[in-house]
Amino acid sequence: MLKKHIPNTITCCNLISGCIATYWAFQGNYELALLFIVIGAVFDFFDGMSARLLHVSSPIGKELDSLADDITFGFAPSAIVFDYLKPETELLPFLVFVMAAFSALRLAKFNLDERQALGFIGLPTPANALFWGSLIVGAGDWMKSAPVISTNLSLIILAGIFISCWLLIAEIPMFALKFKTWGWKGNEVKYIFLLTSIVMLIFLGVSGLAAVIAWYILLSVLTQRK
Repeated sequence: MLKKHIPNTITCCNLISGCIATYWAFQGNYELALLFIVIGAVFDFFDGMSARLLHVSSPIGKELDSLADDITFGFAPSAIVFDYLKPETELLPFLVFVMAAFSALRLAKFNLDERQALGFIGLPTPANALFWGSLIVGAGDWMKSAPVISTNLSLIILAGIFISCWLLIAEIPMFALKFKTWGWKGNEVKYIFLLTSIVMLIFLGVSGLAAVIAWYILLSVLTQRK
């Protein structure tokens, strides 16, 4: 049946978006690279939804989804950071690709972890990718011109990469924006997050997306249930 191929086709569109994002990253066009990461995230959202609606989930679709996600949300953001740091030093920028490896590890763990039906354990790869893409696009020029940051830019960025790699596989519960009901009770954290995120995006622009992801991590840690 034709419908059984729809989710995998959407997943392949995610993968292709990640490839295009990587191309633009290596061309130094971080805005377009981030745009295609966002497009990939949209495809990633709809492939799972279509599989559930059409009742055509399959093991191959699950594996294909992880492969696509590692390209779009692991390799592509690594390429953005690599190209951004490339003029700074010859060797250190290559260390950013460890993020692609940890993204693959996080995705493999997700496939085997039955605890993540209604939430996440560790930072989701799309959130990590959007953080680094929006940080470079929105604050990249500022970081290279700020006196304190610019002199240690590579080390600061790499420290952030290593922290995000740890967050990807950390045993930290993080909420998902999934609503069983639309009422306030039981959804307080989600509504607070959405409202404050809108404010940050309005006032901070593209770099506000990085602030939103950082706020998501902090709010998850503060509200996690033991």
